[in-house]
Amino acid sequence: MSKLYLIPTPIGNLEDITLRALRLLKEVDIILAEDTRTSSKLLKHYDIHTPMQSYHLFNEHKVVDSWVQRIKGGTTIALITDAGTPAISDPGFLLTRACIAEGVAVECLPGATAFVPALVNSGLPNDRFTFEGFLPDKKGRQTRLSQLATETKTMIFYVSPHKLLKTLTDFIATFGA
Repeated sequence: MSKLYLIPTPIGNLEDITLRALRLLKEVDIILAEDTRTSSKLLKHYDIHTPMQSYHLFNEHKVVDSWVQRIKGGTTIALITDAGTPAISDPGFLLTRACIAEGVAVECLPGATAFVPALVNSGLPNDRFTFEGFLPDKKGRQTRLSQLATETKTMIFYVSPHKLLKTLTDFIATFGA
């Protein structure tokens, strides 16, 4: 039966991938990858020769329906991102939602997600937390931070390296030092 598999990929160390993920990457008909150049390193390392196509934030709106139709037509697809789990601050949500709406089977494998080890290693309370992902760049950024000012749970944000200083400055202004 055709299906969409959401397959987490290693974050940093190529050995941090499950045996099942490797098997499925070899068995599916096609792999959709956020960046084929990045993903080709992983596939080459494990001698996986499954055909690969680009699926990223800049083309997903245009191609999501055609991929759903391919799966409905019998193609089994794996979606991978550069690192971590598809749809967690990476492409995957639109395709997953469209597949579910069309009655297409979707299965997400367990595996790498950057924020879980970071949270566990932090020593911060992790019994209750909120995952915010990336903050908006401009419009809505201060509004979102203001909404979070009274949050008592540990908050997790993704921040790109070149925005770290600005984000920390915004945090100090909103949450205090």
